[in-house]
Amino acid sequence: MNRLLNKCLLFLQGFLLLNVLWFLAYLLMHTTVIPDPAVIYRNFGDAFSNHIFLHILASLKRIAAGLGLSLAVGVPVGVLMAYSESANKVLYPLIYFSYPIPKTAFLPVAMILWGMRDGSKVAIIFLIIVFQVIVAARDSVRNIDPSVYLVTVSAGAGPAQIIRHITLPAILPELFTSIRVSLGTAVSVLFFVEGYGTKYGMGYYILDAWSRIDYIDMYTGIIVISIVGFALFVAIDLFSDLLCRWSRPAG
Repeated sequence: MNRLLNKCLLFLQGFLLLNVLWFLAYLLMHTTVIPDPAVIYRNFGDAFSNHIFLHILASLKRIAAGLGLSLAVGVPVGVLMAYSESANKVLYPLIYFSYPIPKTAFLPVAMILWGMRDGSKVAIIFLIIVFQVIVAARDSVRNIDPSVYLVTVSAGAGPAQIIRHITLPAILPELFTSIRVSLGTAVSVLFFVEGYGTKYGMGYYILDAWSRIDYIDMYTGIIVISIVGFALFVAIDLFSDLLCRWSRPAG
């Protein structure tokens, strides 16, 4: 709980500092592109009256689908690569080559294969997250001390018990770290993937306001998507603390 409070305090400090800099830029530059922060915050009531939460829910639905698919594919593939040297030799060159490629470069391909709607958006989010999940799962399993397996097998544990008591506890902390990092990237690409084929999503909300030269709504959307990203970050931390209590530092 102290970690959560510290993170919230850190977020508030950063948020206040950013607003101070924003207000100074507003006073110095005298341009409609940088409005008064107070005007933006007064607009929040209107934004929620105009159903901005529908845009938030649409974005969260796409992120959840991409994350779920990434875990469903990435964890088994990563574990397979860790336990099977043959699988690692076949798959690792593909992972190594694909990992640094900007996944938004595949957006036109995704649009052709899965259309302009949610399929292509979820596919890009999946591509952003899945490689980090695979690498985290593979490296975590590889770092398990082999003597741990020997002790467990000699105690009569079967494959299911080994996965339950050794493999999963080894994977989870690294998995949460990789998800935390990749979710930040997934939130940032909403701006691109929600710019077409939809009328809902925080990316669409910001782009639509921008195209209408409505800077008040545009900044409102930027602040809301930032808060959504922070909330996801905190949620991952809470799940990590709940499920990986053994990995927390003492004290």
